Amino acid sequence: MSATSGEPLVTRSLEFIGGMASVAGWRPESSLPEIAFAGRSNVGKSSLLNRLIHRKKMARVSNTPGRTREVNFFRVNDAFILVDLPGYGYARVSKEKRAEWRPLIEGFMRSSEQLRGIVLLLDVRHDPTKDDRLMLDFLSEVGVPTIVVLTKIDKLTAKQRAEQIFSISRDLALDSEQVIAFSAVTGEGRNELAEAVEGLLSQPSWRAVAAPEATAE
Repeated sequence: MSATSGEPLVTRSLEFIGGMASVAGWRPESSLPEIAFAGRSNVGKSSLLNRLIHRKKMARVSNTPGRTREVNFFRVNDAFILVDLPGYGYARVSKEKRAEWRPLIEGFMRSSEQLRGIVLLLDVRHDPTKDDRLMLDFLSEVGVPTIVVLTKIDKLTAKQRAEQIFSISRDLALDSEQVIAFSAVTGEGRNELAEAVEGLLSQPSWRAVAAPEATAE
C-alpha cells in the first residue's frame, strides 16, 4: 500500500459504504480486514481521519461533537475497511442517546470477524476520562489489538507534551510502542499512524489466532 515516495498508506480510492445504526442493523458483508477508530466526541477524530487518508471531506468535521451516531464504513483502496465509530462521552448528548451508542460500539467490536485492530484517540491536553478508561478496559477484555493516539499535540509546548505523554502512558499502563503523538494541523504522527495501521492489516485476525487455543482445551 506504500507509494514509491515512501509514504505509507497512500489512498488511491475511497468509498463510503454505509452506516450501521443498531446492534442488529445493516453492516457490510465483506472479507476485507477492518480497522476501527474510536474516541470521545470532541477528541478530533474527523480531523485525524481526513489527515490520515488525505481527504478534506472523508469524515465530516463538525462544530457539534456527538454528530456521528452510526458505525460508518469506508472501503479504502479495495484493500480494507475503515470503520468510524460514534464518539462517546459528550455531556450535551442525552444519557439515553449515549446509552444507545455503547451497545452499538461494543456490539460491533464483539461481532466483527474481520476486525484487525482499534485506534483509540485521546486528547493529549487532558487526563483520560472515566469513559476513556471504560473503553480501554473493554478493549482489553475483548482482546483486540489497540493503538492509542494522543491528538492535538500541536496545542502544547515541547515540555508540556513530553510531560503529558509520559503521564498518560504511565497512568494507563501503556507501552511506548502503543502510543502515537498526532497533530491534524501539522501532520505530525501521520506516517507513524499509517505504518501502524498497515502493520495491523498485515496480521491475521486475533480471533482466528485465539480460536485454536480455545478449542484445544
